[in-house]
Amino acid sequence: MTIKKTQNIFEQRRNFFLSQLPDNSIVIILNKSHTIKSNDVEYRFKPETNFYYLTGFEEPNSACLLIKERKSTSYILFVEPKDPDKEIWTGKRTGITGAKTVFRADEAYNISEFYTCLRKFIEGKTNIYHALGINKELDNRISALIDSIRKSSRSGAKSPDAVLDPLKIIHKMRLIKDVYEIQCIEKAIDISKSAHIQALAISKPGMYEYELEAVIEYKFRSQGASGPAYSSIVGSGKNSTTLHYTDNNKKIKKEDLILIDAGCEYENYASDITRTFPVTKKFTSVQKDIYELVLEAQLKAIEEIKPGKRFIDSYNKSVLVLVRGLKELGLLKGSVQEIIKKGKYRKFFMHKLSHWLGLDVHDAGPYIDEKENSIKLLPGMIMTVEPGIYISDSLDGVSKSFKGIGIRIEDDVLVTKSGNKVLSDGIPKTIEEIEAYR
Repeated sequence: MTIKKTQNIFEQRRNFFLSQLPDNSIVIILNKSHTIKSNDVEYRFKPETNFYYLTGFEEPNSACLLIKERKSTSYILFVEPKDPDKEIWTGKRTGITGAKTVFRADEAYNISEFYTCLRKFIEGKTNIYHALGINKELDNRISALIDSIRKSSRSGAKSPDAVLDPLKIIHKMRLIKDVYEIQCIEKAIDISKSAHIQALAISKPGMYEYELEAVIEYKFRSQGASGPAYSSIVGSGKNSTTLHYTDNNKKIKKEDLILIDAGCEYENYASDITRTFPVTKKFTSVQKDIYELVLEAQLKAIEEIKPGKRFIDSYNKSVLVLVRGLKELGLLKGSVQEIIKKGKYRKFFMHKLSHWLGLDVHDAGPYIDEKENSIKLLPGMIMTVEPGIYISDSLDGVSKSFKGIGIRIEDDVLVTKSGNKVLSDGIPKTIEEIEAYR
Protein backbone atom coordinates (compact mmCIF):
# COMPACT_ATOMS: atom_id res chain seq x y z
CA MET A 1 0.00 0.00 0.00
CA THR A 2 1.44 3.36 -1.07
CA ILE A 3 0.67 6.20 1.31
CA LYS A 4 1.08 9.62 -0.23
CA LYS A 5 1.31 12.66 2.02
CA THR A 6 0.86 16.01 0.31
CA GLN A 7 0.39 19.53 1.56
CA ASN A 8 -3.09 19.48 -0.01
CA ILE A 9 -4.23 17.36 2.95
CA PHE A 10 -3.18 19.96 5.51
CA GLU A 11 -4.36 22.90 3.42
CA GLN A 12 -7.82 21.35 3.15
CA ARG A 13 -7.93 20.89 6.93
CA ARG A 14 -6.90 24.50 7.57
CA ASN A 15 -9.51 25.78 5.14
CA PHE A 16 -12.27 23.71 6.73
CA PHE A 17 -11.19 24.77 10.20
CA LEU A 18 -11.13 28.46 9.26
CA SER A 19 -14.55 28.16 7.60
CA GLN A 20 -16.01 27.50 11.05
CA LEU A 21 -14.60 30.69 12.61
CA PRO A 22 -16.15 34.15 12.58
CA ASP A 23 -14.45 36.90 10.59
CA ASN A 24 -11.69 38.93 12.18
CA SER A 25 -10.28 36.01 14.17
CA ILE A 26 -6.73 34.85 14.88
CA VAL A 27 -5.69 31.33 15.89
CA ILE A 28 -2.47 30.71 17.82
CA ILE A 29 -1.01 27.17 18.03
CA LEU A 30 2.45 26.33 19.31
CA ASN A 31 4.46 23.24 18.48
CA LYS A 32 6.55 21.52 21.17
CA SER A 33 10.24 21.83 21.86
CA HIS A 34 12.51 18.86 22.47
CA THR A 35 11.95 17.06 25.77
CA ILE A 36 15.08 16.27 27.77
CA LYS A 37 15.59 12.65 28.76
CA SER A 38 18.73 13.17 30.85
CA ASN A 39 21.18 16.07 31.05
CA ASP A 40 21.55 17.12 27.39
CA VAL A 41 20.07 13.97 25.82
CA GLU A 42 16.69 14.41 24.14
CA TYR A 43 13.80 12.06 23.55
CA ARG A 44 12.87 11.32 19.94
CA PHE A 45 10.77 14.30 18.86
CA LYS A 46 7.10 14.09 17.98
CA PRO A 47 5.24 17.29 17.05
CA GLU A 48 2.31 18.58 19.06
CA THR A 49 -0.56 16.73 17.43
CA ASN A 50 -3.01 19.61 16.92
CA PHE A 51 -0.22 21.70 15.40
CA TYR A 52 0.80 18.84 13.13
CA TYR A 53 -2.80 18.11 12.12
CA LEU A 54 -3.15 21.58 10.62
CA THR A 55 0.37 22.12 9.28
CA GLY A 56 2.17 18.84 8.62
CA PHE A 57 5.27 20.58 9.99
CA GLU A 58 7.41 18.27 12.16
CA GLU A 59 10.32 20.40 13.35
CA PRO A 60 10.45 21.53 17.00
CA ASN A 61 10.36 25.15 18.23
CA SER A 62 7.76 26.35 15.77
CA ALA A 63 4.42 28.15 15.88
CA CYS A 64 1.44 28.70 13.65
CA LEU A 65 -0.94 31.64 13.26
CA LEU A 66 -4.14 31.37 11.24
CA ILE A 67 -6.02 34.57 10.48
CA LYS A 68 -9.51 34.93 9.07
CA GLU A 69 -10.61 38.29 7.70
CA ARG A 70 -13.91 39.01 5.96
CA LYS A 71 -12.53 38.30 2.49
CA SER A 72 -9.23 36.52 3.07
CA THR A 73 -7.28 34.10 5.24
CA SER A 74 -3.60 33.93 6.17
CA TYR A 75 -1.36 31.07 7.25
CA ILE A 76 1.80 32.15 9.08
CA LEU A 77 4.62 29.91 10.33
CA PHE A 78 7.39 30.74 12.79
CA VAL A 79 10.28 28.29 12.45
CA GLU A 80 13.94 27.83 13.27
CA PRO A 81 16.01 29.42 10.48
CA LYS A 82 18.62 27.60 8.45
CA ASP A 83 21.89 27.29 10.39
CA PRO A 84 24.70 25.27 8.73
CA ASP A 85 26.66 24.88 11.97
CA LYS A 86 23.72 23.54 13.99
CA GLU A 87 22.46 21.43 11.10
CA ILE A 88 25.72 19.46 11.21
CA TRP A 89 24.58 18.17 14.61
CA THR A 90 20.81 17.93 14.31
CA GLY A 91 20.06 17.60 10.59
CA LYS A 92 18.63 19.83 7.90
CA ARG A 93 16.02 22.45 8.72
CA THR A 94 13.25 23.61 6.47
CA GLY A 95 14.00 27.22 7.27
CA ILE A 96 11.96 30.34 6.58
CA THR A 97 11.99 30.05 2.80
CA GLY A 98 11.08 26.37 2.96
CA ALA A 99 8.18 27.14 5.28
CA LYS A 100 6.68 29.14 2.41
CA THR A 101 7.72 27.07 -0.60
CA VAL A 102 7.28 23.59 0.89
CA PHE A 103 4.63 24.11 3.57
CA ARG A 104 2.71 26.84 1.72
CA ALA A 105 2.79 29.43 4.48
CA ASP A 106 1.70 32.88 3.30
CA GLU A 107 4.30 34.40 5.60
CA ALA A 108 7.16 32.89 7.60
CA TYR A 109 9.42 34.27 10.33
CA ASN A 110 12.21 33.26 12.66
CA ILE A 111 10.73 31.65 15.79
CA SER A 112 12.79 34.10 17.85
CA GLU A 113 10.51 36.86 16.53
CA PHE A 114 7.29 35.16 17.60
CA TYR A 115 6.47 37.18 20.69
CA THR A 116 7.76 40.39 19.09
CA CYS A 117 5.41 39.95 16.12
CA LEU A 118 2.42 38.69 18.07
CA ARG A 119 1.07 42.13 18.98
CA LYS A 120 0.78 43.34 15.39
CA PHE A 121 -1.18 40.23 14.45
CA ILE A 122 -3.47 40.32 17.49
CA GLU A 123 -4.26 44.03 17.47
CA GLY A 124 -7.60 44.77 15.83
CA LYS A 125 -8.82 41.18 15.93
CA THR A 126 -12.19 40.50 17.53
CA ASN A 127 -11.48 36.93 18.63
CA ILE A 128 -8.32 35.14 19.71
CA TYR A 129 -8.46 31.34 19.45
CA HIS A 130 -5.94 29.98 21.93
CA ALA A 131 -6.09 26.95 24.24
CA LEU A 132 -5.51 28.28 27.72
CA GLY A 133 -3.71 26.22 30.35
CA ILE A 134 -1.28 24.35 28.09
CA ASN A 135 1.56 26.87 27.83
CA LYS A 136 1.67 29.25 30.78
CA GLU A 137 4.20 31.56 29.16
CA LEU A 138 1.99 32.00 26.11
CA ASP A 139 -1.08 32.49 28.33
CA ASN A 140 0.72 35.28 30.21
CA ARG A 141 2.05 36.90 27.04
CA ILE A 142 -1.38 37.00 25.42
CA SER A 143 -2.93 38.37 28.60
CA ALA A 144 -0.26 41.08 28.79
CA LEU A 145 -0.70 41.96 25.10
CA ILE A 146 -4.47 42.28 25.47
CA ASP A 147 -3.98 44.50 28.50
CA SER A 148 -1.42 46.63 26.65
CA ILE A 149 -3.69 47.03 23.62
CA ARG A 150 -6.62 47.88 25.85
CA LYS A 151 -4.58 50.63 27.51
CA SER A 152 -3.79 52.05 24.07
CA SER A 153 -7.45 52.38 23.14
CA ARG A 154 -7.27 56.20 23.26
CA SER A 155 -4.91 56.12 20.31
CA GLY A 156 -7.31 53.91 18.35
CA ALA A 157 -5.99 50.48 19.24
CA LYS A 158 -8.74 47.83 19.35
CA SER A 159 -8.34 44.96 21.78
CA PRO A 160 -9.90 41.50 21.25
CA ASP A 161 -13.32 40.82 22.75
CA ALA A 162 -12.77 37.16 23.59
CA VAL A 163 -10.23 34.36 23.98
CA LEU A 164 -11.79 31.13 22.72
CA ASP A 165 -10.66 27.50 22.64
CA PRO A 166 -9.77 26.27 19.11
CA LEU A 167 -9.39 22.68 20.31
CA LYS A 168 -13.16 22.16 20.47
CA ILE A 169 -13.28 22.59 16.70
CA ILE A 170 -9.99 20.81 15.91
CA HIS A 171 -10.80 17.81 18.08
CA LYS A 172 -14.19 17.41 16.47
CA MET A 173 -12.44 17.41 13.09
CA ARG A 174 -9.89 14.87 14.28
CA LEU A 175 -12.70 12.53 15.30
CA ILE A 176 -13.47 11.72 11.65
CA LYS A 177 -10.40 10.32 9.90
CA ASP A 178 -9.72 11.19 6.27
CA VAL A 179 -8.40 8.67 3.74
CA TYR A 180 -4.76 9.53 4.44
CA GLU A 181 -5.21 9.10 8.19
CA ILE A 182 -6.94 5.75 7.79
CA GLN A 183 -4.11 4.55 5.55
CA CYS A 184 -1.47 5.58 8.11
CA ILE A 185 -3.34 3.91 10.96
CA GLU A 186 -3.84 0.74 8.89
CA LYS A 187 -0.10 0.67 8.16
CA ALA A 188 0.73 1.08 11.87
CA ILE A 189 -1.71 -1.71 12.67
CA ASP A 190 -0.30 -4.05 10.01
CA ILE A 191 3.22 -3.60 11.43
CA SER A 192 1.93 -4.17 14.97
CA LYS A 193 0.06 -7.28 13.89
CA SER A 194 3.26 -8.87 12.60
CA ALA A 195 4.99 -8.04 15.90
CA HIS A 196 2.24 -9.68 17.96
CA ILE A 197 2.30 -12.78 15.77
CA GLN A 198 6.08 -12.99 16.10
CA ALA A 199 5.84 -12.71 19.89
CA LEU A 200 3.26 -15.49 19.99
CA ALA A 201 5.42 -17.68 17.75
CA ILE A 202 8.65 -17.45 19.75
CA SER A 203 7.35 -17.27 23.32
CA LYS A 204 8.40 -20.11 25.59
CA PRO A 205 8.89 -20.77 29.31
CA GLY A 206 12.17 -19.44 30.66
CA MET A 207 12.21 -16.33 28.49
CA TYR A 208 12.13 -12.92 30.11
CA GLU A 209 9.36 -10.47 29.39
CA TYR A 210 11.90 -7.98 28.05
CA GLU A 211 12.99 -10.49 25.39
CA LEU A 212 9.49 -10.43 23.93
CA GLU A 213 9.43 -6.65 24.26
CA ALA A 214 12.70 -6.48 22.29
CA VAL A 215 11.35 -8.69 19.51
CA ILE A 216 8.16 -6.64 19.28
CA GLU A 217 9.96 -3.33 19.07
CA TYR A 218 12.52 -4.71 16.61
CA LYS A 219 9.61 -5.66 14.34
CA PHE A 220 8.24 -2.13 14.68
CA ARG A 221 11.44 -0.40 13.61
CA SER A 222 12.47 -2.97 11.00
CA GLN A 223 9.22 -2.37 9.12
CA GLY A 224 9.37 1.41 9.05
CA ALA A 225 7.56 2.46 12.21
CA SER A 226 9.11 5.28 14.23
CA GLY A 227 8.84 3.10 17.34
CA PRO A 228 6.26 2.20 19.99
CA ALA A 229 3.22 4.46 20.20
CA TYR A 230 3.36 3.94 24.00
CA SER A 231 5.43 1.91 26.44
CA SER A 232 4.99 -1.74 25.50
CA ILE A 233 3.31 -3.92 28.11
CA VAL A 234 4.52 -7.53 28.40
CA GLY A 235 2.99 -8.89 31.58
CA SER A 236 3.25 -12.57 32.46
CA GLY A 237 1.60 -14.38 35.35
CA LYS A 238 0.36 -12.01 38.03
CA ASN A 239 1.89 -9.05 36.16
CA SER A 240 -0.95 -9.44 33.66
CA THR A 241 -3.34 -8.09 36.32
CA THR A 242 -1.53 -4.71 36.45
CA LEU A 243 -3.15 -2.57 33.77
CA HIS A 244 -0.13 -0.47 32.78
CA TYR A 245 2.68 -2.80 33.81
CA THR A 246 5.85 -1.79 31.91
CA ASP A 247 8.76 -3.16 33.97
CA ASN A 248 8.81 -6.20 31.67
CA ASN A 249 11.56 -7.87 33.69
CA LYS A 250 10.05 -11.12 35.01
CA LYS A 251 11.10 -14.61 33.93
CA ILE A 252 8.13 -16.32 32.27
CA LYS A 253 6.98 -19.56 33.89
CA LYS A 254 5.36 -22.46 32.07
CA GLU A 255 1.98 -21.94 33.75
CA ASP A 256 1.85 -18.23 32.87
CA LEU A 257 -0.47 -16.32 30.63
CA ILE A 258 1.26 -13.46 28.81
CA LEU A 259 -0.61 -10.21 28.22
CA ILE A 260 0.98 -8.10 25.49
CA ASP A 261 -0.35 -4.60 24.88
CA ALA A 262 1.81 -3.06 22.18
CA GLY A 263 1.34 -0.85 19.15
CA CYS A 264 3.64 1.12 16.91
CA GLU A 265 3.49 4.59 15.42
CA TYR A 266 3.69 5.23 11.69
CA GLU A 267 3.87 8.76 10.23
CA ASN A 268 2.77 10.05 13.67
CA TYR A 269 -0.33 7.80 13.75
CA ALA A 270 -0.79 5.16 16.42
CA SER A 271 -2.01 1.59 16.69
CA ASP A 272 -3.06 -0.10 19.93
CA ILE A 273 -3.46 -3.88 20.16
CA THR A 274 -3.60 -6.37 23.04
CA ARG A 275 -3.46 -10.14 22.99
CA THR A 276 -3.26 -12.62 25.87
CA PHE A 277 -2.09 -16.20 25.48
CA PRO A 278 -0.52 -19.05 27.52
CA VAL A 279 3.23 -19.30 27.04
CA THR A 280 2.81 -23.04 26.34
CA LYS A 281 0.00 -22.29 23.80
CA LYS A 282 -2.27 -24.45 25.95
CA PHE A 283 -4.91 -22.92 28.25
CA THR A 284 -5.76 -24.46 31.60
CA SER A 285 -9.49 -24.97 32.18
CA VAL A 286 -9.69 -21.91 34.46
CA GLN A 287 -7.74 -19.72 32.03
CA LYS A 288 -10.00 -20.94 29.23
CA ASP A 289 -13.17 -19.99 31.16
CA ILE A 290 -11.96 -16.42 31.72
CA TYR A 291 -10.56 -16.07 28.20
CA GLU A 292 -13.75 -17.24 26.50
CA LEU A 293 -15.73 -14.75 28.57
CA VAL A 294 -13.49 -11.81 27.64
CA LEU A 295 -13.56 -12.80 23.96
CA GLU A 296 -17.36 -13.08 23.96
CA ALA A 297 -17.60 -9.64 25.57
CA GLN A 298 -15.34 -8.19 22.88
CA LEU A 299 -17.16 -9.79 19.95
CA LYS A 300 -20.55 -8.68 21.25
CA ALA A 301 -19.22 -5.16 21.84
CA ILE A 302 -17.89 -4.95 18.27
CA GLU A 303 -21.34 -5.86 16.97
CA GLU A 304 -22.61 -2.64 18.57
CA ILE A 305 -20.22 -0.47 16.55
CA LYS A 306 -22.05 1.01 13.56
CA PRO A 307 -23.34 4.42 12.43
CA GLY A 308 -26.16 5.69 14.62
CA LYS A 309 -25.14 3.68 17.66
CA ARG A 310 -23.71 5.58 20.61
CA PHE A 311 -20.15 5.28 21.85
CA ILE A 312 -21.35 3.92 25.21
CA ASP A 313 -23.45 1.12 23.65
CA SER A 314 -20.51 -1.23 23.11
CA TYR A 315 -19.32 -0.68 26.69
CA ASN A 316 -22.76 -1.46 28.08
CA LYS A 317 -22.97 -4.64 26.01
CA SER A 318 -19.54 -5.81 27.17
CA VAL A 319 -20.39 -5.17 30.82
CA LEU A 320 -23.62 -7.17 30.48
CA VAL A 321 -21.73 -10.14 28.98
CA LEU A 322 -18.94 -9.96 31.56
CA VAL A 323 -21.30 -9.70 34.53
CA ARG A 324 -23.37 -12.67 33.40
CA GLY A 325 -20.22 -14.72 32.87
CA LEU A 326 -18.57 -13.72 36.15
CA LYS A 327 -21.79 -14.59 37.93
CA GLU A 328 -21.86 -18.04 36.32
CA LEU A 329 -18.25 -18.60 37.40
CA GLY A 330 -19.18 -17.69 40.98
CA LEU A 331 -16.98 -14.59 41.03
CA LEU A 332 -19.95 -12.24 41.43
CA LYS A 333 -23.15 -12.73 43.39
CA GLY A 334 -26.56 -11.08 43.17
CA SER A 335 -28.79 -10.10 40.28
CA VAL A 336 -27.20 -8.90 37.05
CA GLN A 337 -29.04 -5.57 37.33
CA GLU A 338 -27.87 -4.99 40.91
CA ILE A 339 -24.26 -5.89 40.10
CA ILE A 340 -24.21 -3.42 37.20
CA LYS A 341 -26.05 -0.68 39.07
CA LYS A 342 -23.69 -0.86 42.06
CA GLY A 343 -20.59 -1.32 39.91
CA LYS A 344 -19.57 -4.52 41.68
CA TYR A 345 -17.97 -5.81 38.46
CA ARG A 346 -15.37 -3.03 38.58
CA LYS A 347 -13.08 -5.00 40.87
CA PHE A 348 -12.53 -7.29 37.85
CA PHE A 349 -13.07 -4.82 34.96
CA MET A 350 -12.06 -1.39 36.18
CA HIS A 351 -11.35 0.52 32.97
CA LYS A 352 -13.46 1.73 30.07
CA LEU A 353 -13.90 -0.37 26.95
CA SER A 354 -12.76 2.06 24.28
CA HIS A 355 -10.99 5.24 23.29
CA TRP A 356 -10.45 7.08 20.02
CA LEU A 357 -7.30 6.26 18.06
CA GLY A 358 -5.28 8.53 15.77
CA LEU A 359 -2.39 10.96 16.12
CA ASP A 360 -2.56 10.23 19.83
CA VAL A 361 -3.04 6.74 21.25
CA HIS A 362 -5.87 8.13 23.35
CA ASP A 363 -6.88 10.40 20.53
CA ALA A 364 -8.60 13.75 20.59
CA GLY A 365 -12.34 13.98 20.16
CA PRO A 366 -15.43 14.34 22.34
CA TYR A 367 -17.21 11.38 23.90
CA ILE A 368 -20.28 13.41 24.90
CA ASP A 369 -22.43 15.50 22.57
CA GLU A 370 -23.90 18.97 23.15
CA LYS A 371 -26.89 17.45 24.98
CA GLU A 372 -24.61 15.54 27.41
CA ASN A 373 -25.42 12.22 25.74
CA SER A 374 -22.86 9.66 24.63
CA ILE A 375 -21.79 10.68 21.12
CA LYS A 376 -23.28 8.91 18.10
CA LEU A 377 -20.88 6.92 15.95
CA LEU A 378 -20.16 8.15 12.41
CA PRO A 379 -18.20 6.65 9.50
CA GLY A 380 -14.50 7.49 9.78
CA MET A 381 -14.24 7.19 13.55
CA ILE A 382 -11.61 4.73 14.79
CA MET A 383 -11.86 3.29 18.28
CA THR A 384 -10.32 0.54 20.36
CA VAL A 385 -12.38 -2.27 21.86
CA GLU A 386 -10.60 -3.76 24.87
CA PRO A 387 -12.56 -5.65 27.53
CA GLY A 388 -10.60 -7.38 30.23
CA ILE A 389 -10.80 -9.34 33.45
CA TYR A 390 -8.08 -8.89 36.06
CA ILE A 391 -8.07 -11.10 39.15
CA SER A 392 -5.41 -9.77 41.48
CA ASP A 393 -3.71 -11.91 44.12
CA SER A 394 -4.91 -9.38 46.69
CA LEU A 395 -8.64 -9.80 46.00
CA ASP A 396 -10.57 -11.22 48.94
CA GLY A 397 -13.29 -13.83 48.55
CA VAL A 398 -11.88 -15.23 45.29
CA SER A 399 -10.87 -18.84 44.77
CA LYS A 400 -7.10 -19.30 44.58
CA SER A 401 -7.49 -21.03 41.21
CA PHE A 402 -8.57 -17.72 39.64
CA LYS A 403 -5.98 -15.47 41.26
CA GLY A 404 -3.17 -14.01 39.18
CA ILE A 405 -5.13 -14.26 35.91
CA GLY A 406 -5.29 -11.11 33.81
CA ILE A 407 -6.76 -11.20 30.32
CA ARG A 408 -7.36 -8.33 27.90
CA ILE A 409 -8.18 -8.56 24.20
CA GLU A 410 -7.95 -5.33 22.22
CA ASP A 411 -8.61 -4.52 18.57
CA ASP A 412 -8.78 -1.30 16.57
CA VAL A 413 -12.11 -0.78 14.81
CA LEU A 414 -13.12 1.62 12.02
CA VAL A 415 -16.73 2.74 11.80
CA THR A 416 -17.84 2.30 8.17
CA LYS A 417 -20.98 3.38 6.29
CA SER A 418 -22.53 -0.06 6.71
CA GLY A 419 -21.10 -1.13 10.06
CA ASN A 420 -17.49 -1.59 11.08
CA LYS A 421 -14.15 -3.01 10.03
CA VAL A 422 -11.79 -4.63 12.53
CA LEU A 423 -8.49 -3.21 11.28
CA SER A 424 -6.39 -5.45 13.54
CA ASP A 425 -8.04 -8.67 12.43
CA GLY A 426 -5.65 -11.50 11.61
CA ILE A 427 -3.80 -11.99 14.88
CA PRO A 428 -4.74 -15.34 16.48
CA LYS A 429 -7.53 -14.58 18.91
CA THR A 430 -9.75 -17.59 19.44
CA ILE A 431 -8.61 -20.37 21.76
CA GLU A 432 -8.45 -22.74 18.79
CA GLU A 433 -6.21 -20.35 16.80
CA ILE A 434 -3.87 -19.76 19.73
CA GLU A 435 -3.55 -23.42 20.72
CA ALA A 436 -2.89 -24.38 17.08
CA TYR A 437 -0.02 -21.87 16.88
CA ARG A 438 2.87 -24.08 17.96
